[in-house]
Amino acid sequence: MDTWAVLAVLAAFGLSAVALVFVMIDRGRFSAIPRDGGIYESVRTLDEDLAAIEAAVAHLQPQVRSLMDRMPGALRYAAVVTFDATEEWVGNQSRAIALLNERSDGLVITLLVGPRQTLFFTKMVRQGKGVEPLSPEEQTAVDRALGGN
Repeated sequence: MDTWAVLAVLAAFGLSAVALVFVMIDRGRFSAIPRDGGIYESVRTLDEDLAAIEAAVAHLQPQVRSLMDRMPGALRYAAVVTFDATEEWVGNQSRAIALLNERSDGLVITLLVGPRQTLFFTKMVRQGKGVEPLSPEEQTAVDRALGGN
């Protein structure tokens, strides 16, 4: 046998191996088609399943819309600043806590811890600014909550 004949035989084996791989791949693609030929029944079943999914999505849409409408008012940003309220008490026991929504509205809760008493109060925040003047610690808490340092 000459060299060309050997190469032709090897090429034929190589091509048949490639063809076999393609047949195996295509077999996986066609496995969804029923063996008994009931393709119309399969299409009808798929159509019913699709209709059920569309009905479920339609049922969920009002709930999702309601959540999206309420989302801007939900708590989105928070930060805590610790500080000493008095020179008598050490250890950064006092806190300014900013709780803000997507519109930068919310409140600052401040706890002033002293040696004999703890004071607790809140201040409203609108668009990232205090409705009434904020202490430096409270403003820092608001700034940190909104992504500042």
